[in-house]
Amino acid sequence: MSESSKGYRVGVVGATGAVGRTMLQILEQRGFPISELRLFASKRSAGKVIRHDHKDYEVEELTTAVMRDMDVALFSAGAARSKEFAPVAAKNGVIVVDNSSAFRMDPEIPLVVPEVNPEALESHKNIIANPNCSTIQLVVVLKPLHDAARIRRIVVSTYQSVSGAGAGAMNQLRMECQRRLPIPTPTQGVRPGAFVRLGPSTGNGPVGYRIAFNLVPQIDVFSDLDYTKEEWKMVRETQKILGEPEMKLTATCVRVPVFLSHSESVNIEFERELAAADAVQILSKSPGVEVVDDVAERKYPMPLDAAGKDPVYVGRIRKDPTVPNGLNLWVVSDNLRKGAALNAVQIAEKVLGVQARPGA
Repeated sequence: MSESSKGYRVGVVGATGAVGRTMLQILEQRGFPISELRLFASKRSAGKVIRHDHKDYEVEELTTAVMRDMDVALFSAGAARSKEFAPVAAKNGVIVVDNSSAFRMDPEIPLVVPEVNPEALESHKNIIANPNCSTIQLVVVLKPLHDAARIRRIVVSTYQSVSGAGAGAMNQLRMECQRRLPIPTPTQGVRPGAFVRLGPSTGNGPVGYRIAFNLVPQIDVFSDLDYTKEEWKMVRETQKILGEPEMKLTATCVRVPVFLSHSESVNIEFERELAAADAVQILSKSPGVEVVDDVAERKYPMPLDAAGKDPVYVGRIRKDPTVPNGLNLWVVSDNLRKGAALNAVQIAEKVLGVQARPGA
């Protein structure tokens, strides 16, 4: 690896996508030292110009031949491309931080959230996996609580924004919201012709069903025991990151009509008693976490407030009286930032010993 006096040679793979563009924003906001920046995408996007830090950069076509002469490459181009191109880059001495699911459960590849398990980076062999968005925000909150009272069991329900399904899903929600639904009044019902109906809930959009004014309790395809792949990702990735392969976690993942930020309702049963007030104190001092919890003033995390921000927000911290040593939490985070791009940049900073710009 070579660092010039001006910084590192950095590549962003999938630079034209939502996560790729967010990676570029975060690199600039955190003052990541870059001596050379290269942007990669599919042949269709090659030649496009993206402005970064007051300079214009032309997007290169992603090929095996160009996966060299970089210190670090941030990948966000899907699992298939990661499997094809990341090993080539790694073999050529490039440190790859991969945002796809391609390498997450490979026992030889570290799966890292810097606030949680930075020690895992010591064993990397030039490929480091970035966890799933819903897993990242969960483990940032679980780790300090697990250290304090040891977790016995977790039940999590997610409320995941359409941005997690890509730009097409965001466009689907936007277009559906531009129409109007029939809204009955308590006494009169719906006046004929007063509203334009959206039609049935089924559809061919990226979400698979109409998402406006609807909830879809399926993210990714169904797998073992009729859980979806997204739900199993949360289970297995959490176990790997926390180093607890037998940790009991069950998840239900739901797509909701929100553009940005994922929310999670988390129920935790501990081995030892942990008072809600103690959990608040612990989380208030935990890196990457911001507690918003004042029910008297109706203050708690919400997706709109988390959008565009870096912390994992937690609130509604309260005792669960139905089980021994139980707590309930509400966790919200911007899934494009901490759930993807920010975590990848933080991994690169850790590996290279880069200090983020103060206040970033």
